[in-house]
Order: sequence, then structure tokens, then C-alpha cells
Amino acid sequence: MEQKILHYPRLDTVIMVEETIKKLDFYPTRTELWKALPKKVMYQTFMMIIDYLLEINKIMIDKDGKIVWIWNPKLVKKIMKGGLVLK
Repeated sequence: MEQKILHYPRLDTVIMVEETIKKLDFYPTRTELWKALPKKVMYQTFMMIIDYLLEINKIMIDKDGKIVWIWNPKLVKKIMKGGLVLK
């Protein structure tokens, strides 16, 4: 069943979620992260952000449902300097 999207996230909301993930000193579950956000976000919008971050490989979710920040721009720059071509 296809779900109707009520509200798309704004860029500042996506950044807020990213910063909260990076700032936490533990690996949160989706619910823990949602409750830790400094501003309220509709859960459907929050889940859309989580799906987006998963799709672009900035986060991963382990077998226990914990969210882990995996994006490393310094490593990506180093790899790109080495001649790796991304399509």
C-alpha cells in the first residue's frame, strides 16, 4: 500500500537530524533519535529523512536497530585524489 506524503522535510530539518546523530554519544534507535531532536518533527517526515540518509550512505542501521553515522568526507576526498572515478 502506497503512503501519501503529508510533509516533505526542509533542508534545515535534514541538517538538524544529521547534526543530532553526529552529536550523540551513543548509537540511538529511530525512536531515541526522534525524541533527542531539539525541535519537534512529524514522525513521517523524520522517517523520510532517515530513508534519505540511508540512501545516500551517510548512516547505516545495524541489526539491533541502532543508527550509526558512517559518512567520512575526508576519506572520500583522499580516495578521489587517488584517481577513483565515481559515476
